[in-house]
Amino acid sequence: MRNDAGQQYAMTAPEESYQRRMLKKKQIIDERIAQAATERGVLILLKGNGKGKSSSAFGTMARALGHGQRAAVIQFIKGTRETGEHLFFKDHPNVDFHVMGHGFSWETRDPEREAEAARQAWQMACRYLIPSTASNAPYPVQLVILDELSYMLKYGYLDAQEVADVLAARPPTLNVIVTGRTMALPLQEIADTISVIQDERHAFRLGVKAQAGIEF
Repeated sequence: MRNDAGQQYAMTAPEESYQRRMLKKKQIIDERIAQAATERGVLILLKGNGKGKSSSAFGTMARALGHGQRAAVIQFIKGTRETGEHLFFKDHPNVDFHVMGHGFSWETRDPEREAEAARQAWQMACRYLIPSTASNAPYPVQLVILDELSYMLKYGYLDAQEVADVLAARPPTLNVIVTGRTMALPLQEIADTISVIQDERHAFRLGVKAQAGIEF
């Protein structure tokens, strides 16, 4: 073993054990990388009661934009406040940002209006998801974010199996991220990645007011 100065020295037993563990770990990782040869888009579900699902989705979009990719966002629930992500991304040349819906259920209290808004938002999403209509989108995209779509399925405004069928038949290189607390089983059955954001503590329950840049 050589130190930072290039000098040879004898490793201690703990160092030798560490080196063996790391070499074995590297071998396992290298084998997995070699086996992962499929190139295609993935369906990612971000669910759970914890904070950070949409934040994770928009963080991934920022990563994609950094690689020169194009993205589309369909937000199925529009709240009463302008969100930071919309303010930041709405004028980005590689982002098509659609804020749909009429607000949260406890704000609108109108199921028929919510259902119609959900259908309109889904029609917009299908412009990017269905191969036969994807060419009608403003431009081809590599990533689609369906923010809060899961609530439309939970409330029965959209049929979960129909949504899953469209997602399964999307263009093969298209990546899709769906966010929401609960995910319908048909979506989970076809997902490539499912991440659960757990809620162990939230500042709101401690009496801390929602603030720009953190909650919206």
